[in-house]
Amino acid sequence: MAFNYMTEAVKRPKLKFRLVSKWLNQVIGNRGCTAGAITYIFCNDEYLKQINAKYLDHHYFTDIVTFDYVDGNLISGDMFISIERVTENAVTFGSELSEEFLRVIVHGLLHLLGYKDGSPTEKLEMRSAENKALIEFKDLSNEGIK
Repeated sequence: MAFNYMTEAVKRPKLKFRLVSKWLNQVIGNRGCTAGAITYIFCNDEYLKQINAKYLDHHYFTDIVTFDYVDGNLISGDMFISIERVTENAVTFGSELSEEFLRVIVHGLLHLLGYKDGSPTEKLEMRSAENKALIEFKDLSNEGIK
């Protein structure tokens, strides 16, 4: 199916979205699943905080909220990403902004694929899966250079 990238009162981040979509399809396929309807909505902190409060009863800022519509191996969902949180995280963690966006984008997808991050062990597994996926992205983006 298709990946959709939308915005709510912010500018879309500068990413190669065709390449991102190809990568996300690869991440899904590597786990024996198929992409359904997957939408990323980039927004600001306040917008995402309202979503977080309304639907999850969480009254704090976050970088991503994922809504899971997975049906068996058909991976579908909506993910809201705060541009402000991702930007701040990039500074905090000393990472490139584009890499931080990719990490958050794949983080949400990994939730749809069944990864959790509630416990210390789950957080380590999630981080490992994120890192592996980021390496896959770098390999994919370097394919044309070889």
